[in-house]
Order: sequence, then C-alpha cells, then structure tokens
Amino acid sequence: MTSTVFEAEHEDFRQTVRSFLEKEVVPHHAEWDAAGIVPRELWTKAGDAGLLCFDVPEEYGGPGIDDFRFNVIVSEEATRVGASGPGFSVHTDIIVPYLISLGTEEQKQRWLPGCVSGETITAIAMTEPGAGSDLQGIRTSAVDAGDHYVLNGSKTFISNGINADLVIVVARTDPEAGHQGISLLVVERGMEGFERGRNLDKIGMHAQDTAELSFTDVRVPKENLLGEAGQGFIYLMMNLPQERLIIGAQAVAATEHVVELCLQYAREREAFGRPIGKFQHTRFLLAEMATEARVARAFLDDCMRKHLAKELTAVDAAMIKWWATELQNKLVNQGVQLHGGYGYMMEFPIARAFIDSRISTIYGGTTEIQKEIIGRSLGI
Repeated sequence: MTSTVFEAEHEDFRQTVRSFLEKEVVPHHAEWDAAGIVPRELWTKAGDAGLLCFDVPEEYGGPGIDDFRFNVIVSEEATRVGASGPGFSVHTDIIVPYLISLGTEEQKQRWLPGCVSGETITAIAMTEPGAGSDLQGIRTSAVDAGDHYVLNGSKTFISNGINADLVIVVARTDPEAGHQGISLLVVERGMEGFERGRNLDKIGMHAQDTAELSFTDVRVPKENLLGEAGQGFIYLMMNLPQERLIIGAQAVAATEHVVELCLQYAREREAFGRPIGKFQHTRFLLAEMATEARVARAFLDDCMRKHLAKELTAVDAAMIKWWATELQNKLVNQGVQLHGGYGYMMEFPIARAFIDSRISTIYGGTTEIQKEIIGRSLGI
C-alpha cells in the first residue's frame, strides 16, 4: 500500500484492528458463512475494542473523533482478511452519521450510546422489491395519525437486516409531493407489525445478514421521525457521498489484496519447470495489475483529502465508487484466471474475493447510476 494520507496514529490503530480481526473474526468466519450471520457478541467485542462509531461525540459515549481515516482503516483491514460478514461499515459509516446529524438531543441520548458499544445494531431500509436506485419510486407509506405514523410497506436487500435493533426506514409521508414527500422514520426492534422475512441467500458475502423487511400498520411515534418530515430525499443525497467513498475504499483495498495474492501465487506455483511468474505473460499481467492498483490508491487518497476537508462532491464520490469497484471486479477476475483450477476452489482466498466482490458495482448505487450522476455534471 502506498497511501499518502495516513499518519503514525492511524497506522498504530491499523495494528489494533488487524489484531482484533485475527483473533475474533478470521478463525470463525467460515462458520458464520455457513450460518449466514455473525453473532451479536462480535458487535459488543468490536465496541469494547473501540472499532465502532468514531465520530459519535463523547457526551453520547463515543470517542468524538471526526477523522474518516479511522473508518477507512477498519474497512481496509476487514477487506484484506476477507471479513465480509461483520456489517460494521454499514453501521459506522452510513447509518450512525444520520443519527448524529439529524437526531434530536433526546434521540441521540436514547440511541447513540448503544451504537458505540455494539449493543444496538443499525440498518437502513431504502431498497424495495419494485424500487432500487430510483428512490423517488418508493411505495412504503407512513400516514400521519397525530402523535404517530402508521407505516406500511416492504423493503429488501437490507444489510444487517436480521441483527438490526434500529432501522431507518425511507417512507413516503406525502404521496402528492414527489421527492419532497419522503421522510426518515426509525423503527425499533419489537414494534408491532414490524417483521423480518428471509435472510437472503446471496452469491457472496454469505455471513453478512441481508434481509427482507415488512411493515404492517406499524405505529411509529413522532419522536422517531429523523430530521424534518418531507426532507428525507435531501438527507439521503447529502449522506450518499460518504457511503460511496467507503465502498470505493473497500474496492481499492480489495484490488491491492488481489495483487498480493497473485504475486504470492506467481512466485510459488510452478509450470514447465519454473515459477509461473517467470513467464512474460504473467509478469506483464502483474505489472498491469500493480499499476492499476497504484492509480486507484492515488485517486482514493485524493478523494479522502477532499472528504477530510469537507470538499468531496457527489460527482467525486460517484467517480471513485464506479471506477474502483469496476477495477476490483476486473482484477479479481484476472486473479482467478491466473490461479487456474485453484482459483475456483473456495479454500483459496482469491475464490472468496471473487464472489464477495461482485456486489460492489451494484450496492450504493450501480455503476450506471454513478455514470449518470457524472454525465449530468458535464453540461451535456
């Protein structure tokens, strides 16, 4: 890794994360893959180790560290050991920031301490069976009933969906107002009418619980409205750049990991009496992969600097998201080919990297959506 944005304190923290993963995650991940979920106690262990919710202020039990580099390190190290099951990034980088920026004082006191400790696991429910990237097409409705909303609808592909204690639900509170009629409601575990469906059987990321959720006449108190009614679409647009940046960071870490795996294999695997790395084709392929990974890291570093300076735009985030994830898929595919038959065996890390990588160009907004965002900015 040749990043230029991390400092000594970040690298010290990286060792902490690496030790935690080696002890608490790596030995058990295959078991969690089979189960389709990670145990809740892993979350509290992560909380005890200080690996969750860095930007939660101290008055709500957090460390109060507004430095996204710590977030990135957790994701990078998890990616490098193939720890795709723990949904820490969804919780820390995507959902809890909504609670910090939009929550009332009462809501922050009620929810944030548990988020930091890992006792409260969060999810966000945007995607519906009939509405994916098009958030304006959502049908889940929340009818104002005085001191509460009556929520009805269904959501799918919800990360942390089985384990979640709090779910930020994107719902339509004014059916006539278009994107200005969307609000964010926090649904809590145990609310009557809130049901979890299947833990979905995915191609990869098997240990990451991904669920269908349904809401039937769920009474959501007005105290659980996040931010202002009708402003949900705007809130989502404000937070999407950080979500796309962290996906880009995960993708860059994955490309670097793939290069490392391929270099190691090229040194060890022999064909026709010599290591396959001695063949010109292999050297040229690895030269291309190493160069592309270096370019991706430089691009990511630039985006991270902008984000740290509060200058990362939606277009910047769209660029790093689509470019890095498409590169991730390209390189991991090349890596499988380089490994030959062993690349198709799940006991080899490249195989797991292959199946876990495919979602990266889809979630957080597809590659096509990112290109549309960029294209609109070009004045054409």
